[in-house]
Amino acid sequence: MTRLTQAELEAARDRLVPDLVADGLRVLFCGINPGLTTAATGHHFARPGNRFWPVLHLSGFTPRQLKPSEQGELLSYGLGITNVVARASARADEISAEEYREGGRLLAAKVERLRPRWLAVVGVTAYRAAFDDRKAVIGPQERTFGSTRVWVLPNPSGLNAHWTAATMAEEFGRLREAASADPPESARD
Repeated sequence: MTRLTQAELEAARDRLVPDLVADGLRVLFCGINPGLTTAATGHHFARPGNRFWPVLHLSGFTPRQLKPSEQGELLSYGLGITNVVARASARADEISAEEYREGGRLLAAKVERLRPRWLAVVGVTAYRAAFDDRKAVIGPQERTFGSTRVWVLPNPSGLNAHWTAATMAEEFGRLREAASADPPESARD
């Protein structure tokens, strides 16, 4: 990937990045909001140092490590990507509590419409803020959206240093195993 200039990154502030979704996905991964690199490139989790793509592979969701520019291949594995808050920012702390709550409301409606088997929110703090669930922890949640179950995963940002790629891959792998054990949507109706 070509290195972006500071001006290119700043020009991407508040830009929207299209979701990568389809009906009936196995897992819909949900980031906090697009970073400036993601917004500038149009590719989710594109910032160098973000561990989403390596962890997705290490956990067994993908047969090889995809590049952000190859994100479209996720759909063939029954995987998609969206965000709690749609607008891009340099840091997650630029998102207001109101934006998180509104993002949670919009996300719930999106999930009920698309009906993935699992919604996987990458970031416990974002999940807590979006759904007013201060006691949520990493792992499966009691909350559902229609027939969609919810799993909170560690944030793959390089800033989340207390989770290594290996420990994140273990948690992502737990979700992969649960999602593989679930019957497809047609069998649940």
